[in-house]
Formats: sequence, C-alpha cells, structure tokens
Amino acid sequence: MMTLTTSAFALPDNLSAKADPALIADDERHFAAIEESLDQAIADLSDRLDAARRAPGGLGRAALDRDLEIHRLSTRLRALRRFGLDLCLGRMVGADDAEPVYVGRLGLTDNAGRRLLVDWRSAAAEPFFGATHANPMGLVSRRRYRWTRGRISDYWDEVFTGDGFEGHAALDDQSAFIASLGASRSPRMRDVLGTIQADQDAIIRAGSRGALVVDGGPGTGKTVVALHRSAYLLYSDPRLDQRRGGVLFVGPHQPYLAYVADVLPSLGEEGVQTCTLRDLVPEGSAAVAEADPEVARLKASADMVKAIEPAVRFYEKPPTQGLTINTPWSDVWLSPADWAEAFDAPEPGTPHNEARDRIWEELLRILIDKHDEEEISPDLLRKALLRDRELLTTFNRAWPVIEAADLVGDLWTVPAYLRLCAPWLSPDEIRRLQRADPQAWTVSDLPLLDAARQRLGDPETSRRKRRQAAAVAAERDRMADVIGDLLAADPDGEGAVTMLHGQDLRDSLVDENALPAAEPDRLAGPFAHIVVDEAQELTDAEWQMVLSRCPSRSFTIVGDRAQARHGFTESWRERLERVGLDRITLTSLSVNYRTPEEVMAEAEPIIRAALPDANVPTSIRRSGIPVEYRSAWDRDLILDDWLAANPEGTACVIGDPTFRPRPRVRSLTPELSKGLEFDLVVLVDPEDFGDGVEAAVDRYVAMTRATRRLVILTTT
Repeated sequence: MMTLTTSAFALPDNLSAKADPALIADDERHFAAIEESLDQAIADLSDRLDAARRAPGGLGRAALDRDLEIHRLSTRLRALRRFGLDLCLGRMVGADDAEPVYVGRLGLTDNAGRRLLVDWRSAAAEPFFGATHANPMGLVSRRRYRWTRGRISDYWDEVFTGDGFEGHAALDDQSAFIASLGASRSPRMRDVLGTIQADQDAIIRAGSRGALVVDGGPGTGKTVVALHRSAYLLYSDPRLDQRRGGVLFVGPHQPYLAYVADVLPSLGEEGVQTCTLRDLVPEGSAAVAEADPEVARLKASADMVKAIEPAVRFYEKPPTQGLTINTPWSDVWLSPADWAEAFDAPEPGTPHNEARDRIWEELLRILIDKHDEEEISPDLLRKALLRDRELLTTFNRAWPVIEAADLVGDLWTVPAYLRLCAPWLSPDEIRRLQRADPQAWTVSDLPLLDAARQRLGDPETSRRKRRQAAAVAAERDRMADVIGDLLAADPDGEGAVTMLHGQDLRDSLVDENALPAAEPDRLAGPFAHIVVDEAQELTDAEWQMVLSRCPSRSFTIVGDRAQARHGFTESWRERLERVGLDRITLTSLSVNYRTPEEVMAEAEPIIRAALPDANVPTSIRRSGIPVEYRSAWDRDLILDDWLAANPEGTACVIGDPTFRPRPRVRSLTPELSKGLEFDLVVLVDPEDFGDGVEAAVDRYVAMTRATRRLVILTTT
C-alpha cells in the first residue's frame, strides 16, 4: 500500500475533528497514488521533451508539428511542476460510483491506466461544479479542499442525499465558496477554480458558436467566467486550437491584465493570447485620451472606420494616359488599358502595399510580351525595364507605398481629403476633426489606424520579399559552389554523387524556412475565438478592431451595461447586431459574491439614480463593517492603521492623484480600477467626479471594488 511521506493534510487545531482518520484515510491513500504517478509523469514528460528537442527540425508541416508537440509537452510539464498534490480540487461521490471521483486541474492516470484525476474541463467533472440541491446531477456528496503551501488547510463536505452524511465531517455553516470570499486579496487574482459555482460553470461550458454575452454586475464573477471559459474552450473544442487561430483574450487595461496574469497558467493553459485594445496597434502605447468629447463621439462611429476604404482607393488609380517605354532594342507602348489590366491582377482583398509586387510583375509581363525581338532574353529585358526611371516614377505615383500613420494623419490635416472620404460629415464636423499635429495620436484614433493597417498591409512587405529572394539566390549560389566542388573531386562518381547534377535536388538542399524572415504579429489574427471583458466600454469603431480578427464571429462578450462610462442605452442584442454580430446568446449573472451587503446598500442608489434599469446584483454575504465617511485629512492615518492591523491583503486609494502607491496600497483612477478588487478601498471626494452617467458609473465602480471595507473621504 502506498503512503505519503508527509500527510497531505495540515489542519489547524480548531479543525481537529476533520483530521479523524475515518474521514480522511481514503484521501491520504489516493493522494499517495497521485504523488507517485505525478513523479512518474514528470520524468516521462521530461524524457519525451528532450527527445523531441533532439529530433530533426524538418520542413514545412513537419517542422510545425514538431514545434507544436514541443509546446504541448512543455506546457503540460510546466503545469505539473507548478503544482504538486494541489492539482486536486476535490472529489465527488455519485449514487452509482463504487469509489469517489477526484477532480483535478489536469487529468492524471497511473501506469495501469487507473484514472486518478479527471480534468476539470471534462464532461466527467461537470457535476463537481454544477450540482446543486435542486439538481444534484446524480451526486451523493462533494468535498472541496483548500490548499495552503501544498497541503490541505481545510475542506468542506456537501451532501445531496440522506446517504451522503455517512463518512463525512459535520457540515460547516458556510460553504467552501462563501468561506473563501472573506480571504485577503493579493496583487494577483486568487485561484478560485475549486469554488466555481453552478451558474458560473454553466456559462463556462456553453458552446463556442456565435456570440455568448455574459451580463453581470459587480462581484458576480464575470472575469472568473471569462478566464475559465477561455481554458475550457481550448480544451473541449478542437475548432479553436492553435492550428486554427486559437483564442484571444481582450482586457480593459494593463493593471487588469497584470492582476489576472496567473489565472490561465494555473488552469494548465498557456496558449491564450492576452492584450488590451491599445496593444493591437503600435501607436496604442503612447495614445492619450481625446480631449474634445465631440471629436471622440465622431471617431467612435463605425462610419469613420468605413472612411478608410475610400481613403486608400484614392491612391489606386491606373494612369489614364499611355507611356512609351524605351529599351535598347525597341520602344514599347504601355496603353491605359494595359495599366488597367495590371491593376486588376491582385486577388480581391489583397492589402494595398502587398499588391504592389503583383501589379509590377504583371506590368513587366505585359511589356515583355509586347516585345517583338524574340532573340532578346526576358531576363535582359527585365533588367532594362527595372532601370527605366520614368516607368518606375509613374508606377509609384499610380500605386504608392502608404503608411497607415500617414493615411490617417492626412484625414486630420487635409480637410478636402476628409470630405472626400467621409462625405456625411458636416463642414463644422470636418473643421472640428482637424488638428495641427497629424500624428498626435489619441485613443479614438486607434480603430482607424488599425483599419488602415489591415487595408494597406505592411509597407515593408515588398522590401522584405526582395531581401528574402536575394538571400535564397545567394544560398543557391553557395550551394552550387559546394556541389561543384564535390563533383570536381569525384568526376567519375556514381549513385548519390551523380544525383547532384539534378536541379530539383539542388533546390531542395536550400532551406528557405531557415533564412531571415519577418517576426509575425501575434495579435493580427485571425483568431478562432475572442473573449472581450468589460465589453460595455467598446465603441462601434473599437468593435471593428475586434471583429476583423475573428472571421468565424465566435465570441464571449463579458460586461455590465451599468458600468459603461459613456452610457449604454441599448440592449446587448441591439448594440451587437448594430456592430455586425448576428448569432447572439444572452446569459446573466445576478449574484454578487464579492461585494458585502453594507457596500452595495450605499452603491445601489448611486447607479439607480442615473440608470434605473441597472442590473444591480444581490450580495450574499455581510462583512459586518459599515461604510465609513471620514475627512480627507484622515487618509494616511486610515491606511497606516489598516496596514498595521492586516499583515495580508491589499488596499487602494481611488480618485486621489496626489497619493503615491506604497507596499500593498495602490493608487488608481476609477477607470483603471475596473475589474480589480481590494480588501480596503479609500475613495476620495467622489462628488468631485462630476454629474451625469459617467460620474455616477465612476462612483459605482470605485465603491464596488471593496471586498471588506469602504471608506469615503471628503475635503469639505
């Protein structure tokens, strides 16, 4: 019989009743088997990974498959090494089960094929999360563990039938989930996989077709659902794997992404790309907020994104006059019809800058075909044409290389150009959109820059292709020299040596994949599925940035209309249909697991005054700490006292730009606090946020970040 060298249980003295061997002996034996199989799995994976890395790289699909296998093995190995026995979340006993089924972050079997852990994302694990007393899903009982530094510091039993009481500790007054809500917060989101609730799990496991909207107020677990759903879909839906584009997770801001950074790796999933909207374009990092609300409103329209197409087409006009091309052998006439034929050569949808080479090659073909003297080789004629300055100048004027930044900058500095591309704008609106510095980028410019970059393509593409072609030619010349030396050394050779005379073999010896190439843009897409958190904040123009990266229109859209800073008067369905989505499924979360009743009682009237139909969730717990109103002069005293009394946990000062962060205390604006949570929130002068919907939303968001205590400071 296997035994653990150290017990998996480290229960405190006040829980000594739960340490009764009659209650935990079966778990100890199972954990011993897990420990042995875990060690073996890590050793086996290490050997397989070493072998995969030593294997030849191969070419094409073989190279891709090898890289994907190395990534898969590495990811699983990191997950197993990241955890020990705490891979196990809990166990469940079904009415027909001979023994408990243990649920883990990953699946695990022993050498005999015995299932020790079922992956939390598998169908077999669904009752562990979804069972309720109203719908036990065939369970008799369920046990959840709390792990602390690799050992069990507590566990909770839930029973669903009368038979379930046998062999269990007395039930606690609080469930595992409610007990976890009072734990101190940290700078990173806590691991909550073991306490996913049934309403959350149902959304996590929903199918990926179409757009699934998860609407929920503060503290309902929207972010938890979004992150766990990302990991679940990659595991369960083969249409979303990396070969088909994978999953992109879009968060509202960088503090949010830093806060949730550990969650997906803790779920055994490292293949999800995460970003903010700013990250989708190079100009995003330095972009500032639009100072003029009316300008921001105009740029937020999807119509402004549509202005990019005529802005590009303005530069795609074939010459209407013919041109005589002089060569050393004869003069050739390039007619307007020839220009038009060449301009039609690129496939529909080819980005502007990438179409240049195709048009240029078609022009050269037309000119070579027109040449009468067959004794002149095409290569010589091509070289002559490439030196024709007039031809090159005319072509560059007719189809120039365009930078996205230049194109969008021209819209804001050349009124006639903007009027041509956006004829629906009034003269006053055109004047309002003009600015002195064409590239003084704002956040409102980003959707247009993104649309321009996708329509134009990379202006470096042509130069990169030429460099690649030159590198391939140089490698072929080098290989030809090597082969020539081999053949010269063995002029009478047979077999493999004589095969070197063949051109196909010579070409195959040049590994074009090993030559320098551009680093791919990992956020360019297309993605098989996109998750958007805090989606209520996206403008119509920003939605186009996201939609363009997901042709399948497979989305998880997470948000709260009541937390939209600029208002959200439509329904989710109306908004999403307007921006271009059709297959829309609506779900709702209405239980506030995070915010205490005391805080919500103060926050609800604030948002209801501005948005009477706000989806305000119902809190299920009390902290016992009333909301405090203090003088702003008490700010530092409050923080000092809290830090001294609480060796763990985090606090945040919201709305005071003069406050400098200190260990465990952050300083944020209401907007940047969205999606985060803190044990203590000190909210400074919320009435100074102003009037209207935006101010009400900022107050509501800031107040509902508190998981224990909220202090509101005023300077008057």
